[in-house]
Amino acid sequence: MHSPNWDNLRFVLTVADQGSVSAAARILGVNHATVLRRVAAFEAEHDGPIFEKTPSGYRVIPDRSRVIEAAREVENAVLSVERLMHGARAPVRGRVRVSTTDSLAQTVMPGLVAELRTLSRELQLDVISANTHHDLARLQADIAVRAADRLPEDMQGESRARICFRAYARPDAPPVWLRLNGPLERAAPGQWMAEHVEADDIASGADSFMVLREMAAAGLGQAPLPTYLGDTTPGLKALPDAMPDIHVPIWVATFAELSDVPRIRLVRSHILDYLERNAASLDGSA
Repeated sequence: MHSPNWDNLRFVLTVADQGSVSAAARILGVNHATVLRRVAAFEAEHDGPIFEKTPSGYRVIPDRSRVIEAAREVENAVLSVERLMHGARAPVRGRVRVSTTDSLAQTVMPGLVAELRTLSRELQLDVISANTHHDLARLQADIAVRAADRLPEDMQGESRARICFRAYARPDAPPVWLRLNGPLERAAPGQWMAEHVEADDIASGADSFMVLREMAAAGLGQAPLPTYLGDTTPGLKALPDAMPDIHVPIWVATFAELSDVPRIRLVRSHILDYLERNAASLDGSA
C-alpha cells in the first residue's frame, strides 16, 4: 500500500456527509471532477471502494462505515495539530486582568506592563489595585499577585520573590506606631504588631502601605513598610531594633481552569520572571 495522502480524507468525509459529489464540490470550493479524482485516489490507496452510487447520490458501503469513523478520528487529530501549531505561531492577544496591592501596583506593575507591551501590541493588561483580595471566581481578575504565607486551596501559583517588611520612621518622629487597619491587620506585619506592640503605643493608622509611608514621612510615627517603599522614601530611616525583618512570599496565582489560557499563561510567566529579576529590591537585600 502506498503512503496515504491525508488531504484526500477531506474529500471522502465531505462526500460521506453530503451524500453528493456536487454538494461536496461546492463546500470544498473545487469542481466535480476534482472530488471524484480525490475519492478515487483514496480508494486506490486503501485497496477498495468506499462509496456506492445510488439514484439519490453516494452512499457509504455498509462494511466500510468503520473506515469512515476511523477517517474522522484521523481528521480530528490532524486538525488538532494544525490548531496547536497555529496557536504557537499566533500573537498573544486579548485582555488580562491582574489584581494586586496598591503598593505593588504603583511601584512594580508599571515596568512590567511596559515590558509586556514589547512582547505583544495586541495584549492588554489591566491592573486592579486594591488591598482586598479580589474574587477571581467571579472573573474580577485573571491573575492575582499577592504577598501571603500560603495560597487558598482553590488557587494554584508560584513564588519567586519575597517582600521584606521593616520598621521605618523619621529621626524626629514620636516613638509611637502607626496602626495597620483593614486587610493590613491580617498581613504578616499586622499580626506581628498585634503580638508585640501595646495598644497605648499605637497612634493613627491606615489601610494602605502607600498612605502609611506618607504618614511616616510626615513624622507621625513609625510604621512597618515594604523595603521597596521605606528604602526609597527621602527622610525615612530603617529601625532594625524596633521590629525584625519579616519576609513574605509574593504569589502569582490563578485558578486551574485559567492556567492554560495562552495569554494568561504568558502574562503569569512574565510576571514571575520580572519579580525574580527584581527580587533583591523586593526582599530588602539590594
